Amino acid sequence: MTVRIILVGTTHPGNIGAAARAIKNMGLKDLVLVNPRQFPHEDATARASGAEDVLDTTRVVSSLAEALADCHFAAGASARSRTIEWPTLPPRECAARLIEESAGGNVAVVFGPEKTGLCNEDLDRCQLLLTIPTDPDFSSLNIAMAVQVITYELRLATLEQPTPTEPEVLPATAEEMEFYFGHLEEVLTKSGFLNPENPRTLMRRLRRLYNKAEPDKNEINILRGILTSLDPERYRGSSE
Repeated sequence: MTVRIILVGTTHPGNIGAAARAIKNMGLKDLVLVNPRQFPHEDATARASGAEDVLDTTRVVSSLAEALADCHFAAGASARSRTIEWPTLPPRECAARLIEESAGGNVAVVFGPEKTGLCNEDLDRCQLLLTIPTDPDFSSLNIAMAVQVITYELRLATLEQPTPTEPEVLPATAEEMEFYFGHLEEVLTKSGFLNPENPRTLMRRLRRLYNKAEPDKNEINILRGILTSLDPERYRGSSE
């Protein structure tokens, strides 16, 4: 089981170092950076202050999809409200859920850029929205402080909860779900149900639906099989 901390588009290398220190303080070590502005960097090393080993093993990737590929569950941290409602939990409840989900494989907490936070496209890849209940008159929280809050709660949840039982069938990974969503969008477009010129929020709402269901590997294979059998191109080809 791994709880991964993912930082997307971090602009200040010092925040990466401070986040690495927070992660190590709470017994974690898996840090992944998505397109950081500067890393490695001396400011990151200085702010890590004893957690240089975490920085040494930190992976840098080009997309959130790559960072989440082997995870089956992710919580996205954001203070901004969204047009489409996301399942939302505060840190303590979110940490307990993450530890519970970790029985089925890798899980992650995703943090966005310092100025803008996570975009909707990034949240599409998360099952939960994590919100830290700050003062509404000053809700902006330094990213390393936000990491410290959730890693502290993860530490408490780990100490307080019994070891979760691994499910008989593992959940579908983020990579498997992305293959499914691509397949679903293709079939919906071919059938005429989805207009690619005016898709609105159909796929985003469908992502929310499937994220709530949390399909396992067997279930996602069944769903892929159903899509293949319903593909309009399949029938068109057989009639020619």
